[in-house]
Amino acid sequence: MKKNKDFQIPSYAQLVEATFSALKELGGSGKNDEINSCAIEIMKISDEILDIPHRDSTSLSEISYRLAWARTLLKNAGAITNSARSVWSITPEFSNKESVDGLYIQKSFHKKPTNKMDFSEESFEDTAPDIPDEIKPWRKKLYEVLIKMDPYAFERLTQRLLRECGFDDVHVTKKSGDGGIDGTGKLKINGIFSFNIAFQCKRYQGSVSAGEIRDFRGSLTTDIEKGVFITTGSFSNPAKEEASNPGKQQIDLMDGEEFISKLAEYGIGVKEVKDYEIDEDFFSQI
Repeated sequence: MKKNKDFQIPSYAQLVEATFSALKELGGSGKNDEINSCAIEIMKISDEILDIPHRDSTSLSEISYRLAWARTLLKNAGAITNSARSVWSITPEFSNKESVDGLYIQKSFHKKPTNKMDFSEESFEDTAPDIPDEIKPWRKKLYEVLIKMDPYAFERLTQRLLRECGFDDVHVTKKSGDGGIDGTGKLKINGIFSFNIAFQCKRYQGSVSAGEIRDFRGSLTTDIEKGVFITTGSFSNPAKEEASNPGKQQIDLMDGEEFISKLAEYGIGVKEVKDYEIDEDFFSQI
């Protein structure tokens, strides 16, 4: 059964082509989630495939992991570029192209060229020239730290992060049996408008289900104007649809990748370390 699922997972080359097509449909630019959603729609990938986790058990699904590589390959090919605000856009050189050859792009950026018509995941990762930001080693290490945290410590970390994001009066619920609400706070917009929010934060290694979103929504009292569900894991496609279901109270979602990105952005327990890459060819040819 597992092999059958693996067979259905789109290849890197297919996802490169779908990612470029997604950016074309989005008007030439988009953020990771927008691009991923559009590429998934283009390829009509089933929920069953979308819920397959990456083998390293991080917060990324296998599809999200491969889509991260697809963007990196397109960037290395000069087809797309990304800004400091993580907005990807098609470069002027490729703006008139309607499509790209995914297999050619993948093959061209192998350090060890091969005549094979496809590449295994292992050989591809070992020879690819760059590592996507989403799967750099420090992110995996931080994810492992988060998973091992005491549940109440994780709630306090979430409290700190929400404060850095602009929330006021953030309180963590200290008693069990709180109906799914782990904390509350206020979000003020432009210093004038404020909203009462409630959040739930869970250290998951898998995907949050639609049922868990419904349970959280059901725990919200009438004075709560916005619900936020935060997880170290990911959200299943049905969960995302349930969170944005028209006619129901909308639930904002923050998955593990966004949580880690926010910790890095605000320097919470994380600091940037600059490094140098050694050009061995330079020293051998001087």
